[in-house]
Amino acid sequence: MNPDEESLIGAADLFKALSATSRLLILSALAHEPLSVSALTEATKLSQPLVSQHLRLLRGINLVTASRSGRETIYSLTDHHVAHVIQDAITHSQER
Repeated sequence: MNPDEESLIGAADLFKALSATSRLLILSALAHEPLSVSALTEATKLSQPLVSQHLRLLRGINLVTASRSGRETIYSLTDHHVAHVIQDAITHSQER
């Protein structure tokens, strides 16, 4: 069964989102556990504005969800398919 055009566009958008090292770092951190912006900043060593900018994009394409916990917003992966895609890509890039 061939994918329809809408599915192909969605897959292309996913790969565009995964094309930035910073976003891969954020998604990899979230694959382990839900985190706040400050925890993501600490885990990735990226600046807070950069983390926030990437999270906004990742939420926009439904890769990340946000929930409130007191005064903090906690981010998590929408589902673990993305974590598997990232891990498979990393494994593939390490093969010689």
